[in-house]
Amino acid sequence: MFTHTDLARLQAQSLKMQGFIRQQTFSPENEKKLRRFSSWEVAELILGLNPSTFRGRLAADPSLPQGHVEEDGRQRWYSLDEINELRRRLRHKNKPLLPPRPQGKRAIRAAVANFKGGAGKSTVALHFAHAAALDGYRVLCVDFDPQATLSHSMGLSDVAEEYTVWGIMARDLIRETARMNAAGRGAESGTALPERKLPASVTGMGLDDLRVTDFIKPTSWPTIDLVPSCANAAFVEFASAQYRHLNPEWSFFAAVDRYLDQLPEDTYDIVIFDCPPAIGYQSMNAVFAADVLYIPSGPGYWEYDSTTSFIGQLAEALEDLGRFRGAVPPGTEPDKHFADIRFLLTRFEPNNDLHRAMQQAFHKVFGPQVAEHPIEMTRAVEQSGRFLSSVYEIDYRNMTRETWRRARASFDRAYDEFRATLVAAWDQLED
Repeated sequence: MFTHTDLARLQAQSLKMQGFIRQQTFSPENEKKLRRFSSWEVAELILGLNPSTFRGRLAADPSLPQGHVEEDGRQRWYSLDEINELRRRLRHKNKPLLPPRPQGKRAIRAAVANFKGGAGKSTVALHFAHAAALDGYRVLCVDFDPQATLSHSMGLSDVAEEYTVWGIMARDLIRETARMNAAGRGAESGTALPERKLPASVTGMGLDDLRVTDFIKPTSWPTIDLVPSCANAAFVEFASAQYRHLNPEWSFFAAVDRYLDQLPEDTYDIVIFDCPPAIGYQSMNAVFAADVLYIPSGPGYWEYDSTTSFIGQLAEALEDLGRFRGAVPPGTEPDKHFADIRFLLTRFEPNNDLHRAMQQAFHKVFGPQVAEHPIEMTRAVEQSGRFLSSVYEIDYRNMTRETWRRARASFDRAYDEFRATLVAAWDQLED
């Protein structure tokens, strides 16, 4: 017979192994560090310049970052901060190298979501975040998944649950309840509205005193921040059900949306949500706050079946939010609109007949909503998952350059399409 005590013991054993794995995966200080990028990567793959042209620009202007030369080679290696300085100061064909970003609009938000575990949600979110950072964007990632794969891949493992999405939702409940009570007491009609009371177990956690920035943690990438998750945040689904009972008028699905609205518009450019493999309180917050919905799926029949179920149940869940009409606070609209929805095939093998057949099925059913460029399965992609890193973080010297470039090219094509989708969606946002 096994009880919760046995489960706790097994977890303690596993946590010890986690520490060992992190020591093997990250730096000796148990801290993930971002590698430097070679001059040919910076020129050809990041800035889109001819390497000889890049070298000429550096020689002509010694004030530009010159990178670091290792003792055993002639190659120059650049940090991301140096790359961003080069991006700001260099021009190509009389055009700036900065990525497109509409003026006067908040960050664009994309949710990566699906039912199916193993569909590649965290892999896609991680690679798109890293690609966007190399593209010159400032990125905020929000990890909604208690499995915390994205958080661990970003180098964050020791996270307290109050600094996760659960903390954001509980803080929002406290603040929204206080706002409703204040509005009730000041009603012009003179009708006394019932005061909504929250127990000390909720109000006594000190979440109301937390600032917006307290939930945001830095990562090894200087232009990527993260609202992390952790295993202890798994009880958010149970807690949220209790919170709704405490205040039935609380628009639980808009908590993260309200939280993000508190950030200054120019703090970030792109916000990426990594969702759990289920439709629940956390995932509903993600999709409600998102402008664009990206749905990754493996190229098999069962993945297609799961994706079909996902969009059906998501449609029903979003429709059910209409029940809150008239009960939600003024200005909170329960009808949800996405600027775009895209289906992205992952773990795709071009020479696999079944994969090609399923790709045709996706295109036949979902048409232009299917991303043109799937994520191909390569050895480099498998290795990136094994070492909790993206292809962009892996040093190409750890494998054959061709293997590395093939994997990177697959993600680059997918990211370029992702960026084009976001830029088009940005135009639909209100100023």
